[in-house]
Amino acid sequence: MDASSARAADLPRFPRGFRWGAATAAFQIEGSTTADGRGPSIWDTFTAEPGRVVDGSNALVAADSYRRYRDDIAELVDLGATDYRFSISWPRVQPGGTGPANAAGLDHYERFVDALAEAGIAPLVTLYHWDLPQPLEDAGGWLARDTAARYAEYVGLVLDRLGDRVGRWITLNEPAMTTLEGYALGTQAPGRQLMLGALPTVHHQLLGHGLAVAAIRAAGSGSGSGSVEVGITNNHTLVVPASSDPADLMAAGAFDLVYNRTFIDPVLTGAYPDLSAFGLEVFPGLEDGDLEVISAPLDFYGVNSYNPTYVAAPAEGSEFALAGLPFEPAEPPAGTPVTGFDWPVVPAAFGELLVSLHRDYGDALPPVVITENGASYPDQVVTGAEGSRAVHDVERIAYLDGHLRAVADAIEQGVDVRGYFVWSLMDNFEWAQGYTQRFGLVHVDFETGERTRKDSFAWYRDLVAAQER
Repeated sequence: MDASSARAADLPRFPRGFRWGAATAAFQIEGSTTADGRGPSIWDTFTAEPGRVVDGSNALVAADSYRRYRDDIAELVDLGATDYRFSISWPRVQPGGTGPANAAGLDHYERFVDALAEAGIAPLVTLYHWDLPQPLEDAGGWLARDTAARYAEYVGLVLDRLGDRVGRWITLNEPAMTTLEGYALGTQAPGRQLMLGALPTVHHQLLGHGLAVAAIRAAGSGSGSGSVEVGITNNHTLVVPASSDPADLMAAGAFDLVYNRTFIDPVLTGAYPDLSAFGLEVFPGLEDGDLEVISAPLDFYGVNSYNPTYVAAPAEGSEFALAGLPFEPAEPPAGTPVTGFDWPVVPAAFGELLVSLHRDYGDALPPVVITENGASYPDQVVTGAEGSRAVHDVERIAYLDGHLRAVADAIEQGVDVRGYFVWSLMDNFEWAQGYTQRFGLVHVDFETGERTRKDSFAWYRDLVAAQER
């Protein structure tokens, strides 16, 4: 057996029909932020404010994928991807967040989806990945119930044009991050610092999700491949108490409640968890009939996950205690490796998270798709003879290998996982971190736009090729 065969033999194996892909988001890769009638989003506004982005950068060009989408598709083809998860920019389709569709924006996505079909790659389309049109934010954003209705109208515009071409849809990406980082802490767009006052954004996002599910169901089948499929993507983390002390155990439970259960329970069980510990007897914004809309059956459940979260009871006088929060972050065990984001790398925690979702929700949990998983590292391009370029990202390969083995183990334990999407296909504008963090399988020179495949690209390509189709 030669070295390449031995390497392939050692790769984890997944069920026949498992879907393989990579993921991106429109604002992070497209650039061309004023092209073809696109309107401003909350992220355009946020990045224009001094001090919001750590390196002072913006997404005016990013990876230039609005113009170079055929290059991106070529990368996907060579990767062996069966699917591509990407998002549609709401302000490209509906620049003001209301009113008729912007035909030029939809024309672009129609060309893109058709080009994917020609390449034999199935689209997995995220309808909302954080880029709320700024005029809607000016009218209240996700704090306003009306935004859910406006979102459903936008979804209808997309379906009218692409419903015959796309068979799989994701309604929302990570509503937890919109609430917690966008409205509670202010570290992401729109940059509000409302703490518990941000809770109405949970309900209005999930209501928008439910309205979108109804619209997608009404639109009927996809592009000739059978019935349309729809899901939501939530960001989940395994919450680990800092110690066995009862106070730390209670703190971990409270964090799990806010970060995980508040966003999954209404979707899968039709009820919010008990938040009376936070002084809430009725969830803010809830009206009769809403939970029936929110909990409409799904075809799959998207899980984004990158790392476990270590939690402790807040120290007396800490900023968390002063804010009235019953938890604060804790350090991982000494010696735990970390990514460029200082996120702990614990593959076993990923598998434990998947098993816990299966255990806790049982038959209420639809088939799972890992819609994001990956790691940022400070990648360096090495220039060789005759100008060849390479990126030797051994840490990323180790991260992906460990986490995919954890997925395979979870499947062995009965978790119905149907697909895996690396975050990300290419380096991109990493939100408030600007261009300081690189997650891609493909390196992007943000000065020239040049693409360089990293060693992780070849590793992932070999993994996909080794699977039974």
